[in-house]
Amino acid sequence: MNHHPPSHLGRAVTVVLGAVPFIVITLLVFGDWPPLRRWDESVAARAAAYGATRPAWVDFWQVMGAVILPWTCRAIVLGVALYLWHRRARLLTVWLLVSAGAELGLVQAVKHTFDRSRPLERLVENDSWSYVSGHATAAFVMAGALGVVLPSVRGWRRRFRFLVLLPTIAVVLLASADRIFLNVHYVSDVLGGWALGLAILTATSIGFGLRPGLRRRRRRTSTADDPGLPPPRAAVIVNPIKVGDGVAFRRKVNRALAIRGFDDPLWLETREDDAGNAMAKRAIENESDLVLVAGGDGTVRVVTAALAYTATPVGVIPAGTGNLLARNLHIPLDLDDALERILDGRERRIDLVKVHGDGLDTDRFAVMAGLGLDAAIITGAPPILKAQLGWTAYLVSAAKNINHPSVKVRIALDDEEPIERRVRTVVIGNVGMLQANIPLLPDARPDDGLIDVVVIAPRRVTQWPVLFWRVMTRTKRTDMYLERFTGRKVEITAAVDVQRQLDGDGIGPGRSLSAEVEPGALVVRVPKRR
Repeated sequence: MNHHPPSHLGRAVTVVLGAVPFIVITLLVFGDWPPLRRWDESVAARAAAYGATRPAWVDFWQVMGAVILPWTCRAIVLGVALYLWHRRARLLTVWLLVSAGAELGLVQAVKHTFDRSRPLERLVENDSWSYVSGHATAAFVMAGALGVVLPSVRGWRRRFRFLVLLPTIAVVLLASADRIFLNVHYVSDVLGGWALGLAILTATSIGFGLRPGLRRRRRRTSTADDPGLPPPRAAVIVNPIKVGDGVAFRRKVNRALAIRGFDDPLWLETREDDAGNAMAKRAIENESDLVLVAGGDGTVRVVTAALAYTATPVGVIPAGTGNLLARNLHIPLDLDDALERILDGRERRIDLVKVHGDGLDTDRFAVMAGLGLDAAIITGAPPILKAQLGWTAYLVSAAKNINHPSVKVRIALDDEEPIERRVRTVVIGNVGMLQANIPLLPDARPDDGLIDVVVIAPRRVTQWPVLFWRVMTRTKRTDMYLERFTGRKVEITAAVDVQRQLDGDGIGPGRSLSAEVEPGALVVRVPKRR
């Protein structure tokens, strides 16, 4: 597996490469390439001749086809998705459903686009179009999806993975052979179905930030190689509510640390009355060489604030609703992948932002703070929905707050003259990327010694789509509806009490929010550069 997340160009190239086999096979089929046409006709003729004199053979493959229907494969995917939902693996759940939906829609689209007739001497009745094989595509997507899911969720032992993966591979082969032996598909229809399944899995995996692949087995390091050095120490701070399968999570983390020569880690769980401050101090007292934190954005914020200026590196394991710091540090959302890239990564100093306001003790954040609509959305997202839907629960809250009133604010950046605006929301960012790769602050960098401010002030609901388009396309143009600023400190004062938030946690209503950058205050572990 790669040690650094691919760039936008790299992801696009990967998606294109995943689609190349399907494109090539399709061009060869409908370009009537003689070698492929002769192969199709030869296999079809042999299947027809063989089946014509062996009705029991035909009955066997009919039964096999009735068992391994495309809807059977989709039902298996749905069942796995429900299981993952129960295990709180929301990203994988949505990815599975999107992949299955794409398979269903694209197979029908391809069939009706090319209208290829089936072999003339088919052994059973089938009136739909031939290219591509829906059985082959659905089985391939199911097998490929399980190949991504099994290494990512429960930490199964390798032999248990094979016990599931081998039968799924057999299903792909049987579903495909069934279509050929019954002479209802040409060989190229099956190959096209496999290629379409590969294209679907590649596109959806890249779109969801998954990077399936074989994980490298590492040699267990030992202090015996250098007896003068004690083994490094690690502390793991966990929000147990955010980590779905605590036993499997602990097993994976312990194994990953042990392989790299760490001593038995110190495990610390957050509490309802302490999101991680006391745990971070305990990790410092333990003289930990590395602190891993797994929880929501709020847990990460509290731990990183406590570790500011300590030089103790922090590794952020995605486990919460937003995982915004992990996303902006290019840490993958898959647990095994994240552990590999953190533990084998490099240290990087990033900024933190000191913040205070009326009714708020001086605090720090690593991602974003906000005042107005964004804070109202975060505060209004029901905890039950956040637990069940993940970050998409914010979309429900956004719909409820779409008519959130504007408020008059006074914004002072550094030593410049204050400006006044009537806004829907003001966001202060140390990083710029939101969930779903929305570039709210496209120029923000976590180590540039600056904080970025965006002022969003649409006058009407109908202006939101235009603003969203400008954000997604990283438009630089500034006007009264969307303004961006940078500086080392900012003070925002509202005319009335409004909701406020720090790194996705509501901190209650107030009228002021002041922030000042603390350059290089935190050491984090990030993936190595290529």
